[in-house]
Amino acid sequence: MAKEKNSLVDFPEEITADGVKIYGETSYENQIAVMSQYLHNTGKKLSKKQREEIVSAIRSFLEQKKDVEHIEDIESVLTMAAEDPAQYSLFSDFFDVPFPDPINPNFTFIDLFAGMGGFRIAMQEQGGKCVFSSEWNKYAQKTYFVNFGEMPFGDITKDATKRYIPKKFDVLCAGFPCQPFSIAGVSKKKSLGRETGFKDKTQGTLFFDVADIINRHRPKAFYLENVKNLTSHDKGNTFRIIKETLEELDYSIHYQVMDGQTYVPQHRERIMIVGFDKKRFHGKEQFSFPEQHQSNRSIKEILDPEVPPKYTLSDQLWSYLQAYAEKHKAKGNGFGFGLVDVNGISRTLSARYYKDGSEILIPQGEGLNPRKLSPRECARLMGYPDKYRLDQVSDVQAYRQCGNSVVVPLITAVSEQIAKIIFKKK
Repeated sequence: MAKEKNSLVDFPEEITADGVKIYGETSYENQIAVMSQYLHNTGKKLSKKQREEIVSAIRSFLEQKKDVEHIEDIESVLTMAAEDPAQYSLFSDFFDVPFPDPINPNFTFIDLFAGMGGFRIAMQEQGGKCVFSSEWNKYAQKTYFVNFGEMPFGDITKDATKRYIPKKFDVLCAGFPCQPFSIAGVSKKKSLGRETGFKDKTQGTLFFDVADIINRHRPKAFYLENVKNLTSHDKGNTFRIIKETLEELDYSIHYQVMDGQTYVPQHRERIMIVGFDKKRFHGKEQFSFPEQHQSNRSIKEILDPEVPPKYTLSDQLWSYLQAYAEKHKAKGNGFGFGLVDVNGISRTLSARYYKDGSEILIPQGEGLNPRKLSPRECARLMGYPDKYRLDQVSDVQAYRQCGNSVVVPLITAVSEQIAKIIFKKK
C-alpha cells in the first residue's frame, strides 16, 4: 500500500502497541481535535482544566511543526494563544481551507460518523455552523481536517469523546453504520426516567450512541442517513426498533428512500430519516422531502478528458472480470462488471471500488481495456465540488471514503427543508 501523503498537520510516527499515537495521556489526533474545536469556537469561557488542556494541545501542535524553537518565551505564548488565538499567525492550517465556517451562522449542528464531511458541506450551505465532529477512521480524519480546518474527535461510543459535545446545538447529523439489532428477550422497562426501553433494544449498536446523544442534548432536529436495506433488514425489525426508539424520545419522524440520481449521474438509493422535537414543534412542523425525478445527468459530465494510465485495467484483470461475468451469466446470475454508457448513469459506487473498479468501468474505445474512475471523478460522482481536497491520502483511502460517503447535493436539498422549519420556529 502506498504511503499516505502528508496533510497540513503532519502526524507523528510514534505508535504504541495498540496502534494509537500517544502524547502524554491522549492521542495527538485527539489533541488537535480539542484545539481545532476551540479555535473554531473562540470566545467561550474556559475553566482551569479546559485551559490546561488547550495549552497542552497547542504545545504539541507547535512542537510537531518545529515552531517552538523560534519562540523565546514559549510558556507566555502558549497561555496568550489559548486566551486569544486569533492574535497569532500560528494556526493558519485551521482556517485556510476550502469550506470555512459561515461568518454569521444561522444555527448549529454536530457531525457524527463524519467521513469526508458531506453532511457538513450541506449544512454549511444553509448557514449552519458545526460545533462538534466525530470520525474514527484516521485517514478520513486527515481528509476532513484539510477541507474544514477541524480534526474530528475519534470513537463516539466512548464517554471520553462524548464529553466534548456542546450541551446545546440545533441539529444532529449522522450517517450511522447499520449494525444488527438483537431483540431477543426485549422487555419494556423504565429507562432514562420514562417508559422507553431503548437501551434494552439498541445496546451494543452504534445507533444506541446516536439515540443516547439525542436524548442527552435534545436538539431541535436530527438528520440520519443509511442504506436502503435498513428498512428490510431482519424482516423489518431493525427499522421498527429505530423508529420506535426515536418516537419514544418524543420526536416526530419523517423518512423516505431517495435516489441520488436526481442530483448526480449515479443510481444510489439511501433512506433519509428526519426528526423534530415534539416539545418544540408539537408534531406540526409540516416537513416534506424534496421531489425526486429521473436522472437527466450523464457520466461523461464528471469525466476528465485524460487520466493517468494507472487507472486502465491490466489485461489480466480485464480477462478475469470478463470470465467471471460469463461464469455467472451461465448460471443465470446477474453478477459481473458494469461497463458504463457514458451518456447514462452508473451503478452505486461502493467502498470496495479500489479493488478492481468492476461496478463502474469506463469504456475507452475499440481495442482498449476499460478504466476505473479516478478518485477525483469518484468525488464528482458523489457531488463534491473540485475545490474539495482529496490528495491528502492514497488513492485506496480516497476510493474508500468516496464509496462510504453521501451524495452531497441530495443531503443539501434535504438540509434546506430542515433549515426552513428551524428558521420558521425562530
